[in-house]
Amino acid sequence: MNRKTILILLAFFSTYVFWGSTYLWNKMAVSQLDPLMLASVRFLCAGTIIFIIAKSLGYQLRITRKQLFNSILVGFLFLTYGNGVFVWALKYVDTGFAALLAALQPLFILLLMRLVQRKALQLKSIIGVLLGLLGMYILVSQNEITAKEGTWTGVGMILSCILSWSVGSLFVAKADVPKNFFVSTAYQMIAASIMLAIGSLAFGEQWVSPLQWSSSTIIALTCLIFFGGIAAFTSFNFLLKNISTENDVNDEELRIQNNDFSNINNISPILNYQDFSDADFTNSKFIDAALEKSIFARSTIQFTDFSGANLENSYITLSNFEKTNFSNSNLVNSKIMGTQIFDSNFSNSKLKNSFLHQSQLI
Repeated sequence: MNRKTILILLAFFSTYVFWGSTYLWNKMAVSQLDPLMLASVRFLCAGTIIFIIAKSLGYQLRITRKQLFNSILVGFLFLTYGNGVFVWALKYVDTGFAALLAALQPLFILLLMRLVQRKALQLKSIIGVLLGLLGMYILVSQNEITAKEGTWTGVGMILSCILSWSVGSLFVAKADVPKNFFVSTAYQMIAASIMLAIGSLAFGEQWVSPLQWSSSTIIALTCLIFFGGIAAFTSFNFLLKNISTENDVNDEELRIQNNDFSNINNISPILNYQDFSDADFTNSKFIDAALEKSIFARSTIQFTDFSGANLENSYITLSNFEKTNFSNSNLVNSKIMGTQIFDSNFSNSKLKNSFLHQSQLI
């Protein structure tokens, strides 16, 4: 088992266990603190600590204006609305019921992938969607759960939060955000904290002094900061950039994650920032693929279709390209060194500021 696989497993554990516990910790804290104020303090503390960790590890904290804008947008979708409103909804529904509703997120993602990205669903995905809809209907139709005053308000708020999370999940997988997941998480949290503070003041929430917090509130907020914030959300950002956003991963996507790229066909994968050293891409199609800032070293790329792919800022060295289609692809700022390119198509490709050194185009 390689290092990346271990990190993915640990990230899943952190996301499921720690994030799953945040419903209880939020319920404990929101009994004394107003929801938006609680979320603002939580993300301000967690974001600041993550910035300190990233700086101590030597990561570059400076980002582009576009990355800052995308981080603010993602922070709003995930944390300001997705989390802040969710915490607010806990005033109306029980944590167990809220957690069950939150488990519908994969269903929302599948539906969005079909409706927005026009991605075809496999039969087992369709069955999963139908079962999810049936489960949601059974869940919200229980009189003993929904008879409580304000429950439907809470349900509506939670479902809107799930939609916000799902949109954010699909967006961040392709968006230009800071490459390092520590830095990306920190910017998202600080941006969300500021927006939540503004919202809290706008709604006239009462900011209670930490000296007046109960011991249970302090424990809950500490857990939210370190486990639900730093550990879980950093893991979540890591997973979004390293695995498919569709929980129902098909066989071709699984082979990609295991570095088997031969005979891949038309899946438009999101593979930004990947190292494809020593990979074999023979007879594969990566049409409209996201391959920004990727490395192709000693790779064999024959009869492969990269038409419309985004290879901006990529590094290609000591590789062999034969009968490869790069038409309409983006190779801006890419470096091609020591590479042989035979009978390949670069028509309508963007090659601005690209660097070709000791390579052969035949």
